[in-house]
Amino acid sequence: MCDRPPKLVVTYKTRIPLHHINSHIKLQQSMMTKRKPQSYDYFLVLDFEATCCEEGKMRPQEVIEFPVLKVNAKTYEIDSSFHQFVKPKHHPILSRFCMDLTSITQEEVDGGKPFPEVFKDFDKWIKEDVGINNKFLFVTCGDWDLKTMLPSQCASENLQVPAYCKKWLNIKKSYAIVKGEYIKGMMPMIKGLGLTHTGRLHRGFDDCKNIANILKALADHGCTFLPTMTIE
Repeated sequence: MCDRPPKLVVTYKTRIPLHHINSHIKLQQSMMTKRKPQSYDYFLVLDFEATCCEEGKMRPQEVIEFPVLKVNAKTYEIDSSFHQFVKPKHHPILSRFCMDLTSITQEEVDGGKPFPEVFKDFDKWIKEDVGINNKFLFVTCGDWDLKTMLPSQCASENLQVPAYCKKWLNIKKSYAIVKGEYIKGMMPMIKGLGLTHTGRLHRGFDDCKNIANILKALADHGCTFLPTMTIE
């Protein structure tokens, strides 16, 4: 387990000698040398948002936001993204609880496409932008997205789950290896790594950005990323 470098804070009222700034940059660069070569070209950070209600569970639950970030496995920068809202079929009117939790509006899902069309667009993005012959690994915050939600949605729409969606990394398990503790949510990981949360919690696209930041921070700790779950 590696310690993160101290943060450099510069204010307009403080003059920091140039050699101090240079030493901090060298320290950051030394941390980056702890990154290990990965077995993948890209990490695809995915975080669905779905219909929900305050009491009980909606059946069937449906994806309403479908965001994925293509993260370069060498630089850990975001090379491109896929992001669409999905118009739910079984529960077309979002609950107030769902809108408050996710900040997704009724207008956004009304303007979205049905799931089969979005999934077709996603498959096209995978093949044309990511490249089906490149090595890529999905990264999620938990197993729910690809173990539960996607297979359930595909079953209700008579769609097959693509083989490339049947293997992923649960970033919580990578965090547990580095920090020695398994935590349940994204926010404790952000705090534990000394990161700053950006955007809105439970907004899928924003959650993906924060997960990508966690991925990058864990890489700086020398973490090797491998699949943590595979389904048939």
